[in-house]
Amino acid sequence: MSLSTTENGPKAALHGGLPQPQRFYAFVTLGAAVMLSVLDASMMNVALPSIAAAQGVTPSTAIWVVTAFQLAVVACLLPMASLAEAIGFRKIYFAGVALVGAASLFCAMADSIATLIAARIVQGIGAGAIMSINGAMVRHIVPADGIGRGIATISLVVGISAAAGPTVAGAILSVASWHWLFLVNVPICMGILLSGALTLPRIAGRGNRFDIVSAVLNALAFGLAIYGLSGFGRGGSVVLSTIELGAAAIAFAALVRRQRLMTSPLLPTDLLAHRPFALSISASITSFAAQFLALVSLPFYLHDVLGRSPAETGLLLTPWPIAVAALAPIAGRLADRPYRAIQSAAGMGLVALGLLLIAALPAAPSNADIMWRLALCGAGFSLFQAPNSRTIMTSAPLDRSGGASGMMSVARVFGQSCGAALAASLIAILGGFQIVPLMVVAAAFALCAAALGGLRNANVF
Repeated sequence: MSLSTTENGPKAALHGGLPQPQRFYAFVTLGAAVMLSVLDASMMNVALPSIAAAQGVTPSTAIWVVTAFQLAVVACLLPMASLAEAIGFRKIYFAGVALVGAASLFCAMADSIATLIAARIVQGIGAGAIMSINGAMVRHIVPADGIGRGIATISLVVGISAAAGPTVAGAILSVASWHWLFLVNVPICMGILLSGALTLPRIAGRGNRFDIVSAVLNALAFGLAIYGLSGFGRGGSVVLSTIELGAAAIAFAALVRRQRLMTSPLLPTDLLAHRPFALSISASITSFAAQFLALVSLPFYLHDVLGRSPAETGLLLTPWPIAVAALAPIAGRLADRPYRAIQSAAGMGLVALGLLLIAALPAAPSNADIMWRLALCGAGFSLFQAPNSRTIMTSAPLDRSGGASGMMSVARVFGQSCGAALAASLIAILGGFQIVPLMVVAAAFALCAAALGGLRNANVF
């Protein structure tokens, strides 16, 4: 499909990215929306005790404030990406930001836990709309030779926002009630909408019909899969979790079968048939599984085994996201050059090495011993993500960038969920916390991601 002429310039301009300074302001606007979406997910864990006390509910009930948001995001990623391809990316972007802002206001005004959870579901739908198309928006904002750097920058925003979420929440809660975690979103969303109206490109939709049945099957497949996996980690009924995973598999099989009949499928089976795309998506899932398996396990190791304080534990984990941030500009530039497959494999190889070095820590390691190993993991993860994400986006035709972007976000969330559930399950199976087997399993996932990334033809990708 060829792009139509837009108010921001002819179609050729969109292939070469937006002109400056519009490109800069559009990218900042996109980054702000992505940051807001990630913070809304990562800040809530810190606020759960305050919310539970204020609403007079048990911690297990309060956890639904987080769970409902996550499930809404997962259920909406691919449908929103498909809808964006049909009606235009700007419409979905604006709708997502507006939903986040309106739902945030209702969250702050909630007079019961049920109302709060319902508002969080709407907020998750809005966040899912934003997350589903950020990669596609990058592809239309920056020129072709800058896609790697653009995606690396957005990945940097995601990583920093996820790492900073608890700190930001703690700062707000130290001077205000939990309601302000939501109220601060409202003026930010208004600013993003205004800036987006002035700077974002107008990309014509394909006009294809949105398939509601596929959207429902998608929500059932991914929602039940993640909820079932998390059930093992929560210590829930094994039978019930297994039934949920079985139902997810049935829904996924029905979804795949339905997609094969469509020219622009919601689940991008057409893109998954393309070897570089499929390998990169698989590598993304396993890389995020390795990352989250480690990052969920390490706080227990630092606090419970080594006796570090909560504040020290938080500080000791920061080298990972700091290294991701520091290497992102270099990784992005390298991702726009040849031999991207080698860069992907080498990056996750460094992650695996760092995880194995953590497993080999002495009984009483110094802070420096811990921090440089985590920094090595972060550097490797940054080197991997930029070329892998670039391949996901550029191996898809321009008019299927929405599907590619949505699938990239699904791979991240699904991989993180698998890693967290596997960490909790391994701790339960081992009968207690043991750092060595956890890091060895995480390293195995990292090596799997390295192998998948390295299978791409370096001369082409």
